[in-house]
Amino acid sequence: MPLPRKSQISLVDTPYYHCVSRCVRRAYLCGKDKHTGQNYEHRRQWVEDRLILLASVFCIDVCAYAVMSNHVHVVLHVNKAKALSLSDKEVIKRWQIIHRPSSLAQQYIQNSSVNFSKAHRLTLSSTVSIYRQRLYDISWFMRELNEPIARQANKEDDCTGHFWEGRFKSQALLDEKALLACMVYVDLNPVRANIADTPDKSKHTSIKRRIDALNQRGQPTALMPFQKDISDPQTNRLPFKLNDYLELIYFSYQKTLTKMQSKRPSPRLLQTHTIPYLFWEKISQHFEANFGIAAGEKGSIKRFKLKSRKRLIGISA
Repeated sequence: MPLPRKSQISLVDTPYYHCVSRCVRRAYLCGKDKHTGQNYEHRRQWVEDRLILLASVFCIDVCAYAVMSNHVHVVLHVNKAKALSLSDKEVIKRWQIIHRPSSLAQQYIQNSSVNFSKAHRLTLSSTVSIYRQRLYDISWFMRELNEPIARQANKEDDCTGHFWEGRFKSQALLDEKALLACMVYVDLNPVRANIADTPDKSKHTSIKRRIDALNQRGQPTALMPFQKDISDPQTNRLPFKLNDYLELIYFSYQKTLTKMQSKRPSPRLLQTHTIPYLFWEKISQHFEANFGIAAGEKGSIKRFKLKSRKRLIGISA
């Protein structure tokens, strides 16, 4: 029996999570249906567009993503501090991008100088608090990603029922090695599935979006940026340099997926994180199979699982 979501996500332990949503009904609801020949490729764009929108609404950064034919991978970073720093008006404005706020909240953002009664102020404060918590809640993020897509697909198919499996899968990424391996696993998913020849041709992925932006000498605003200088770490950036990450992506692509022999030394990120190549090959190619609700060093996973059980007891009590 799967653990409740609240026991699987602990921002005290890590802000990074790998989430996967899978389709039901048929195997290719977002790609080409092998049984009927019907092409649903445009739905992958729906998912990508929605993901990019949500990245601008939530205080949750998108580190990596891959929209596949029958499932979606996202690597997320929860920025709770950012959500807590937003003004009440900013919280409401963000939330109204995807939902109509309460009438009281609408009045407030239209004219914050309105003299509300004490009861109305308390109600408004409670409403804003709920919106604020949702802005850094992974379950709400995934709900807002999946439900609109399901409604669009059902309308297009002229049917009812589930589009996605009832629960998305989440994995806590407990250290930099786990984060790095998971991002590479996600970014190379289309190449590994033989639906793209190279990383830069992998449609509906974060790696293609990053490479396209780099070619234009820009940074994709919808994605969490990489560190500019590792010696000066910033919490709002990924703990790697983009060039080092791309080196690892293409090394993994050539060495593992194309079986090309390379005389180049091991990529900088494998050296600095002391990751042996054979171990890297195992975890970066089969990340989901090698880890359960958490990924990282054995000791970290053991502690996380123990805490999860304690949280589960607390939920049940």
